[in-house]
Amino acid sequence: MAGEKNSASCYLDERTFRLCCQLFLQHSETIQDGWSWEQIKGTDEGFMKKTVLTPVKSSLLHKQHGCFMQAENMDLLTDDIQANVEDETAGVQAACEIHAVLRYEYHVLYSCSYQIPVLYFRASTLDGNPLSLEEVWSNVHPNYRQRLQQGPWDTLTQQEHPLLGQPFFMLHPCRTEEFMKPALDLAQAENKRVNYIVTWLSVVGPVVGLDVPLSYCTEVSAPD
Repeated sequence: MAGEKNSASCYLDERTFRLCCQLFLQHSETIQDGWSWEQIKGTDEGFMKKTVLTPVKSSLLHKQHGCFMQAENMDLLTDDIQANVEDETAGVQAACEIHAVLRYEYHVLYSCSYQIPVLYFRASTLDGNPLSLEEVWSNVHPNYRQRLQQGPWDTLTQQEHPLLGQPFFMLHPCRTEEFMKPALDLAQAENKRVNYIVTWLSVVGPVVGLDVPLSYCTEVSAPD
């Protein structure tokens, strides 16, 4: 129809991806949010990275992880305090049941095949034991779990990191258009220019425990 505006594109080229990341990283530095750009040595490739320590209920993890192991190692205590082992073990396990701490490492990469950003991440206990896909899925917030339950194992999968060659989890980009198109169309209808990375990460990040402060939406502009 004549005069009708074209729909906003859900895709972006690599140059625009880099520019959006630069603006995102500038604001991250301002608010000390912990994001950085990791360059792959000897190449032009790179990605955004952030590491987060997250408290969770240890009952969500399998027993081989976390501080349940600490109780098993209590036989190292000396003889003069062995009478207290049972009580101390119970105390450690009770405290552990309330909270364990997981280390999440998030990477934002550009996918040439999909022409959109992709969120990769890995999770482990503080002693370095990696979480299984089932354990990662169990830590997804129930609200997001319900949203993804039509195909959770297709959306949250384990893949080789395309730049590091190491096993990572990823949120598959096949559904990106479903939520980015309405958001970009609305911004276009209101004559607003939005930073693609901010809009996209504000949606996909919380699904896997990555919060994006509101100031990114209000302070980070779109690239010229």
